Amino acid sequence: MLNRRDAMIRLGQLGFGASLLPALAQAQAAGRTGSAKNVILLYLWGGPSGQDMWDLKPHTPEYIRSEFQPIASRVPGFQLCELLPRLAENTDKLALLRSMTHDSVVHEPSVYYTLTGKKNPTLVVPRNQRRRSDFPNLGAMIAAQTPPGPLPASVTIPRPIGHDGVTYAGTYAGWLGPRFDPMELKSAPNTSEMPTHPLEFAPGLDATRVIARQGLLQQIERHDGVLQSARSTEGLSSFYEQAHRMIASPAARHAFTLDREPAWLRDRYGRNEYGDSFLLARRLIEADVRMVSVNWMYIMSNGKVANVWDTHGGIGGLGSVGGFDMLRANYCLPPLDQALSALLEDLQTRGLLEETLVVVTGEFGRTPRINPTQGREHWGPCYSALLAGGGVRGGQIVGASDKMGAFVRDFPIAPEDLLATVYHALGLDPAAMVRERDGRPVPMCEGRPLRNLF
Repeated sequence: MLNRRDAMIRLGQLGFGASLLPALAQAQAAGRTGSAKNVILLYLWGGPSGQDMWDLKPHTPEYIRSEFQPIASRVPGFQLCELLPRLAENTDKLALLRSMTHDSVVHEPSVYYTLTGKKNPTLVVPRNQRRRSDFPNLGAMIAAQTPPGPLPASVTIPRPIGHDGVTYAGTYAGWLGPRFDPMELKSAPNTSEMPTHPLEFAPGLDATRVIARQGLLQQIERHDGVLQSARSTEGLSSFYEQAHRMIASPAARHAFTLDREPAWLRDRYGRNEYGDSFLLARRLIEADVRMVSVNWMYIMSNGKVANVWDTHGGIGGLGSVGGFDMLRANYCLPPLDQALSALLEDLQTRGLLEETLVVVTGEFGRTPRINPTQGREHWGPCYSALLAGGGVRGGQIVGASDKMGAFVRDFPIAPEDLLATVYHALGLDPAAMVRERDGRPVPMCEGRPLRNLF
């Protein structure tokens, strides 16, 4: 039973956030939206190596040149790594951005920057636990401008980024408050933090008890002027409202049931956590989730998480293999090739690709020089990202790196530009003002949308 003291404690722990109108609904009513209605963000946490995937430099010296060969694709001149043959058959759907750039080479601030479009010099690495003072991430901004539905507007699968007791800053709604947090099916690995808006209720808390607790909360709010006036009640109230919507919509809960898919399609995506996550992302989009974030990570045999795109090589929990062998393994390029190509083809077959913007990126790239463990180090000055669907013209390469893949040669694109492009695809104005907890207006995003992609 939730007593008044419990409610007060929980309410006191919730952030204030900002109040936003459902701008996506307004834009749709006014006919101002872009082609995209939904977004799937495939986040290759760790920093994927463009020089070994989609910006190979076959004519560079051996200490830079990838072990992998470039192969032709469906689009002339658009080459990919030999370990991505299925994706090569789908380059007519892809826009490759080869000139992403920023100045960080550290995971934590780079994750924050690429997910929020804001730099945060206050992050204490590695103890960068997310806080309500954080700038809201992409999913939260989209959720804040989306009318309520049976499922939250933003869902993170299979879990948020984090490890060793920390859930990374930049992975939730920050000062927008808990009502705009993504639904998280699981917590970050090796942390005690509960996931936001979990699909399953806490042990012993069934639908009937949720309804009873909401009734009690309403009584408290009616009889306590302090609670009625506190903006922090929005977070707790919205949790119960969301629970009610899910209870009332079996279809919403069925969206998470992959067994409803035919066996051949499960096989096509790959029967592993990556394939299941990509397939689940498509199902959630069909269930009217506005944004799905898929965070790519690997749980090692010791129970700890590995950001396997961080291909330094020599990681003990992965058998101390080299960086190129990491890319060859069943947790990097092969499952990416299988699952990403399956997602693109599946969305197109169902008529969903035009209205679903697919974004593939990480927090940075890798150094041109190969290290002694046959891997590459962190590198932010030049890296790549992929876009597909949502009105993006396929078969195009935007920007260029220099001959070594070290720096941008043409058309630099900052993380906030990529986020602004997502907002633009959804018909949102990146420069629209939102209010922080103290009422100060700030732009939703300070980047420039890449309109020529569409």
